[in-house]
Amino acid sequence: MNCIIVDDEPLAREAIELLVKDITYLSLTGTFNNAASAAGFMEEHTVDLIFLDIQMPGITGIDFAKKISKRTLIIFTTAYSEYALDSYEVDAIDYLIKPVEPERFRKATDKALSYHSLLLQEEKENIEPAADDYFFVKSDRKYFKVNFEDILFVEGLKDYVILQLEEQRIITRMNLKAMYELLPKSLFLRVNKSYVVNTARIEAFDNNDIFIKTHEIAIGNSYRDSFFEEFVMRKKRK
Repeated sequence: MNCIIVDDEPLAREAIELLVKDITYLSLTGTFNNAASAAGFMEEHTVDLIFLDIQMPGITGIDFAKKISKRTLIIFTTAYSEYALDSYEVDAIDYLIKPVEPERFRKATDKALSYHSLLLQEEKENIEPAADDYFFVKSDRKYFKVNFEDILFVEGLKDYVILQLEEQRIITRMNLKAMYELLPKSLFLRVNKSYVVNTARIEAFDNNDIFIKTHEIAIGNSYRDSFFEEFVMRKKRK
């Protein structure tokens, strides 16, 4: 699981980082001293688990947790036991009191791993692989056959993705990264944190936007180079 640490105290971050390094199934991808910086990182990277302090300047851990997708799990780390009740209101996996003992830390992360596995299994059940040119997508208790070429774009909305077709929108419970991994890369390209587009359906583009039918989709700053390299330059080479 990809994880990050968010805590305004340097020593506290270092202590959690040492504990993380002892857990083989955890991969630490970032440490942050405030929620705003962590939020910016999460817009561009997949984060499965956050070790989150509660009392921080600016946005508190509780307020930050309320804005996070439920697909990202939270383990609170704090010196104050009185916040325990608040942590349950945001469905935190666990609540650890500093200083955190290694055995207690592993118990919390094992619990997070189990829940993460359930989420992954749920996502897999919403997609039925079928062939090289289509798959079945579960939506509203039914499975819909979706041809890859019929998808205009895919939009990610927290815990769901929307497959936009010519005359239909199919909504299923899955995160955008997981959906993108299922789509053929020869046809689909991620262009910002919330959108994956079918490059064969692009009708026009400029330096900032892509136009598909009546839809205008922004090209994210961190995705612009890859868009022009993977789509524009690839077309020129053919």
